[in-house]
Amino acid sequence: MGNSIVESQMKDVQHFLSDTVNIFEDFLNETTLTALLEEKEGDKDYYKRILTNIRKLLVYCEEGHDACRIILMSDQFQRGAAEKTLYRLYHHCIEEFFSPRNDAWFENSRSAYTGKNSIRFHKEVPDKVSNLFKGLESDFQNIREELEYYETDYRTKMMQSQ
Repeated sequence: MGNSIVESQMKDVQHFLSDTVNIFEDFLNETTLTALLEEKEGDKDYYKRILTNIRKLLVYCEEGHDACRIILMSDQFQRGAAEKTLYRLYHHCIEEFFSPRNDAWFENSRSAYTGKNSIRFHKEVPDKVSNLFKGLESDFQNIREELEYYETDYRTKMMQSQ
């Protein structure tokens, strides 16, 4: 893959992460556990897990945005560093969005066939939470499709180096 393509993808991802960071920050700055419980009575511990995971996603997205910015600002574009960064972003941001480690929600893989949103929560959540994910999902899906190449390319390179 040529430098110009990788650089273009870095710019797209940086823009996506900038927007995503703003959305997550706005949500977290305006949302408390108490407010979620007032909006919809539910499992307090489950709501905590969701908020914890959103905070984690925010940190991953901020770190990814900073990494993209540094690579794009360097005097000479470092393709290897960019590809490694895009691979890491795929795992830390994209995969964590669709399938968080703490299992706060999951991706319904059949949703691609139905045209519906794929993020499913194990329990009912306030509309504020479900609307956040509905609003972000298509952008995350688009970036995932862009970055899947780095996932398979990196694994291939790792197998060949053994």
